[in-house]
This record gives sequence, C-alpha cells and structure tokens, in this order.
Amino acid sequence: MIKTLAITAVVLAVAVVGGVLHFADADPVVTFVVCGIALGGVAWTIGIATESVGARYGPAVTGALQSTLGNLPELFIVLFALSAGELVVAQFSILGSLFANALLVLGMAIAAGSTRQPDGTMSFGARLPNDTATLLLLAVFLISILGLSDQVGDSASHHQVEISVVGAVCLLVVYGAWLIGYLRSDRTSEAALVEPKHGALPFQLAIVLLAVSGVAAAFVSDWFVHALDPAVEAIGISKAFTGLVIVAIAGNAVENVVAVQLAWKGQNDLAISVVKNSVAQIACFLWPVLVILSLFFAERLTFVVEPVYLGALALTAIALWQVTGDGKAVLFEGLALVSLYVVLATLVWFE
Repeated sequence: MIKTLAITAVVLAVAVVGGVLHFADADPVVTFVVCGIALGGVAWTIGIATESVGARYGPAVTGALQSTLGNLPELFIVLFALSAGELVVAQFSILGSLFANALLVLGMAIAAGSTRQPDGTMSFGARLPNDTATLLLLAVFLISILGLSDQVGDSASHHQVEISVVGAVCLLVVYGAWLIGYLRSDRTSEAALVEPKHGALPFQLAIVLLAVSGVAAAFVSDWFVHALDPAVEAIGISKAFTGLVIVAIAGNAVENVVAVQLAWKGQNDLAISVVKNSVAQIACFLWPVLVILSLFFAERLTFVVEPVYLGALALTAIALWQVTGDGKAVLFEGLALVSLYVVLATLVWFE
C-alpha cells in the first residue's frame, strides 16, 4: 500500500506540474507531454482505486466499475475537445480508444498470455468475447449505414445528428440490457480483477483517491487539450494521429498495463475481461453518451466516419470474433492484432 500511495503522490505531482506549465504559458510541447504523462498516471491511479472499491461488491461489479472509471480520462478529453471546437480530436480519440484496446492491448495480452502457457495456447471463457463482438458489430452496423449515406449524399445525409442521436439511444438500451445480465452473472472467471500484488487499499482511502483522481483527470484533460493545437503544429503531426494514437494510449493506460500484466501471470479470463469490457463500453456506452452530450456544444459529434476508418472498424470487429470467439488464442494471432494496429497508425501518420 505504501508503494501505491508513493506512486500516486508522484502522479499527482506531475499533474500539478502540468497545471503550473499551463498557467505559466510555458512551451506548449512541454505542457502537452507532461499532461499526457499525467493522464496516463491518473488513469493508473483510478484503476488501482477502482479495484479496491470493487473488491467489496463482487467480481462482475468490479469489472464494470473498472471499465467505467478507467475510461474517465477519455470522457473528459473528448468533452473538452468538443468545447474547444476540436471535433477531429474528439472523434479520433474515441476511434483510437476502440482500436488501441481491440487491437494493440488485446494483441499484447494474447502474446503475453500464450507465451506463458506450456502448449502456447491462451485459453479463456468464450461468452464475454462473443458478447463483445456482437455489441461491436451492432455499433459498426450503425456507423456503416450513416457512413454510406454520407458518401452517396442522399436525403438522410442531411440529418446525421438526428440519426446519430436515435442510434445512440438504441445502443445505450442494448448495452444496458447486456450489462444487467452480465452483472447478475457475477462470474469470477469472466469479470474479476485479481487483487494487485501491491495490496488493496482500504475502502475509505480508495473512495478519496477516486474522487481526487476524478478531479485531476478533469483538470489535466483541459490543460492537455488546450496545449494540443500549438503542440501538434510545433511537432508537425496531424490531429488525427494525435487522437488515434497518442491520446488513445494515454487515456487507456489502465487497460494497457493491467491486461498485459494479468495475461503474463496466467490470469487469462481476467486479462480478456479488462480489454473486452472496455471495448464494449467505448462502442456502446461512451460514444453514444458523448453523441448525446455534444448536443450542448456548437460542434456535434456523430457516428459518421471516413470510409477508411469505417472499413477498419468492420475488420476489427471480425478479427475480434475470429481470434477470441472460440475461447483460445495463440502467439501469432496476438501479433496479428498488434500488426493491424501498427499499420493503421502508420496510415494515419501520413493522413
């Protein structure tokens, strides 16, 4: 516990440094980098506190709570990006979270887990992977019909916001129905996170840490987005690459670290659960909620994406089902998922 608190203190100190740089109008690149590191640290802190709180209520609740609060930095980043008129960053941050979790993190977890098995095969329960594939395919269907409508320029293409809101409500209803059944199952093999090796925090301390981390995530996200424009211009990278890769990896630090660690320790079901819960939540909860919340901003977020990313989403959903649907995965499948992410990130780099 002492080690955890020490790391948390360092994370909060980095967040404070980010705030000082922001208000001192320091070099935007430095502010951008420091706040990006702070976001990753805050995400890690939220993950640790969530495990400690969730352990009091049961494994399924813990898994759902971990996914929800683990995506908190991402939520704030998108909201502040929308308020700043950065629609490209907002949309690519969501897409980036989906691709990073479904391809990069899952691929690394499979590679780590299969390597540790005597027969080279990582085995896990098939129910959650198949449920996630179904939810992701539903989201892809909505995105596909909106994207095709936008490309052909039919009458419906002039009502993308309205159609996106209706779709968002439908996705939330379906996700809610799935989540209720998932929480009722309360199966340790599919939902729980094991107690971290540094020891769980006391319940009251974990609650305080969650509150502090949540506030820190809000402030750091604001500073991060504020420094984004001048930093991106100075570095010479596109906003699309920033959102799809940099923001996505920083905002999903919990899944990035925890999933691979669990797989390496042989906790295959738990590792898959961390990633799959996050993928399902981003596609069918976080994105729909942000579509609805964007109605209060000048820039409206929709489900319309460029054809190349529409294709990437569809192929990602198919790849997830193919690789994890049978409850088994081997090293080359994990490397294949990571390779897909690397190719996609390279493509976006040149956009």
